[in-house]
Amino acid sequence: MAADGSIVIKKVKKVAGGGHHGGAWKVAYADFVTAMMAFFLLMWLINTTSPEQKRGIADYFAPQSVSESTSGSGGILGGTALGEDGAKGEGTSAVVVEMAPTETAEPTDEVETDVASGGPPSEISEETIDEAIAERERQEFEQAEMALRQAMQDMPDIAELSKNIIIDMTPEGLRIQLVDQEGRPMFEAGSAEPLERTRRLLREIAKVILRLPNRLNISGHTDSASFVGPNGYSNWELSADRANASRRILMQAGVPGDRIFQVSGKAGSEPLYPDDPYASPNRRISIVLLREAPVLPPDHAP
Repeated sequence: MAADGSIVIKKVKKVAGGGHHGGAWKVAYADFVTAMMAFFLLMWLINTTSPEQKRGIADYFAPQSVSESTSGSGGILGGTALGEDGAKGEGTSAVVVEMAPTETAEPTDEVETDVASGGPPSEISEETIDEAIAERERQEFEQAEMALRQAMQDMPDIAELSKNIIIDMTPEGLRIQLVDQEGRPMFEAGSAEPLERTRRLLREIAKVILRLPNRLNISGHTDSASFVGPNGYSNWELSADRANASRRILMQAGVPGDRIFQVSGKAGSEPLYPDDPYASPNRRISIVLLREAPVLPPDHAP
């Protein structure tokens, strides 16, 4: 009311959104920053975690109703056990293929429907079975390689020896080689006695071997340098003795004797570096986990 008694009406014009623009962009920007922070945190975790830790995280978030293995071991490649006959038996995580039924099953309604419609019942070809077994074996070899590398990382006192180990896939199977490095041999010069670091590496390799059912082929190699010891002792005897010494250490670490398929000495006949037959890495022990053909039933026709 004015001083003269007249009534003054004041209209206030409200502008929606806070004037020129609202504050909704702040919420969108905050969401964007939060998403970017989560993204970079995820990238950092992926870069810093080991394969074993990634597998553990994946298992943690996996549905509880799904189990990767029914073996109960919880370890890499599932559990394996020794049978009554002393042979290494595969655990439940291994691929099991039933080549022929043990008894005639009663025809189901689904099979009868297929036959009635003119379509033969579905069958698994031998090629499909072989591919499945080969894929399973490849996965087991890859996991064995990761387990061995992880064991090296978990033992800082011998982690420096990682350069003395070469792991690769060959047509024969998974090959693990303990090679000499310049100034860091695996055996005493001209001797079949393994050094302590060689013994430790072989014991770690034995732990991985025990997780697989495959047989072993162990071979010793030397360089091409001429070596003649007492009574004509040469690189052939030396390489064979080194391979045999490695076999003894593996068996002392728990590898059954019936897993050993072959122990041989190759001298310098198969150099790792053919272009440099005198190189230190040519002096090595090669351990091959052999590819195993699937066991077929007695009545299977070749």
